[in-house]
Amino acid sequence: MPSLTLVIGNKNYSSWSLRPWLLLRQAGIPFETVRIPLYAPGSTEALAAWSPSGKVPALHDGDLRVWDSLAICEYLNERFPDKQLWPVDAAARAVARAVSAEMHAGFSALREHMSMNIRARRPGQGRTPECLADVARILAIWTECRARFGAGGDFLFGRFGIADAMYAPVVLRFQTYGVALEGAARDYAATVLALPALQEWVAHGVAETERIAAFERDE
Repeated sequence: MPSLTLVIGNKNYSSWSLRPWLLLRQAGIPFETVRIPLYAPGSTEALAAWSPSGKVPALHDGDLRVWDSLAICEYLNERFPDKQLWPVDAAARAVARAVSAEMHAGFSALREHMSMNIRARRPGQGRTPECLADVARILAIWTECRARFGAGGDFLFGRFGIADAMYAPVVLRFQTYGVALEGAARDYAATVLALPALQEWVAHGVAETERIAAFERDE
């Protein structure tokens, strides 16, 4: 039996849950999943039993609990060093950590105006100036990382790693909101969307029946 248990929210909406889930699946690390629908009756109590922050995701490894997506990814990197979840090269690793931290802490306009909703299709919506600035920055990150560090594969730093897991929900957001992509950014997004693990997550998200009103509104 796997020693790892990952607590997640709704697959249709929870971008933070997707990140460590995708990393675990892509790395081939065995784990169990506990899914707690968010904003539902009893969800606050259920989350409190699993996560010190009362939020998803949370990773349990025996008696150890780790919460927050990026903290979980860092823990997995240390727990499974053979998986090389960060780039081996020091310069690439530094940039991968920087762009992952930027995703973790920034892009507030994108989160507000292009929230993750896998089932939805909202082309043309969410185009505030602030959101468009976030989109432009993300596309610049993808293009630069592919050009500087992507020679060893089709992902941001060649092989799939933490940075790709951090940006995977953005790929889904761009699909939902019909963001036009070109060149390296378009090819990178297509590579992420083609991952069998991501397709599995998307299929489960589409099949979910819960609807969270705050994420279903049209702008």
